[in-house]
Amino acid sequence: MTRTTFYTATTLDGYLADDHDSLDWLFVQEQDEGGPLGYEDFIRRIGAIVMGRTTYEWVVDHLARTGEKWPYEQPTWVFTHAELEPVADSITFVAGSPQEHHPAIAAAAGGKDIWMVGGGALAADWAEAGLLHELILYVAPVTLGSGRPLFPRPFDLRLVELAQNRAFACARYEVVGPRTMETAGGAPQ
Repeated sequence: MTRTTFYTATTLDGYLADDHDSLDWLFVQEQDEGGPLGYEDFIRRIGAIVMGRTTYEWVVDHLARTGEKWPYEQPTWVFTHAELEPVADSITFVAGSPQEHHPAIAAAAGGKDIWMVGGGALAADWAEAGLLHELILYVAPVTLGSGRPLFPRPFDLRLVELAQNRAFACARYEVVGPRTMETAGGAPQ
């Protein structure tokens, strides 16, 4: 079964990026890509990639500054309502619900998994649709106070694995589902 994983880094206070969509806080942290819950093992099991417009634009801007090429071999779907230019032939722009596009994305993954690169709102949409199965989080020892939240809506998760990768606390969670009054221990209203 093709699974979808939100593999990302977050600050200790739960932000993916600062108020200006900067990841400067991330790039100063030490990590081992071959270490616990590392990127090298993770990317080997990925057959397709999904991201939102803001994430795509950040990656494209970063590549323009560094002179690097599109880093992903896997077919990539960008969820957006904007008119954007693809920087690689493997990029498809789509609008609509996760349910609408998931069958094509899963088929393109060829029996491998799907990587939800970001952002948090898109990941939450997939989780609400029952199409996000796990989160692998690298938690950095930094706080921002505000910015782009990891998940903008409440969800219940179950801790499956916990490790340290240099500066990061790393955790793997299964997505249980949206948090409701019943799962929060309260009575329905």
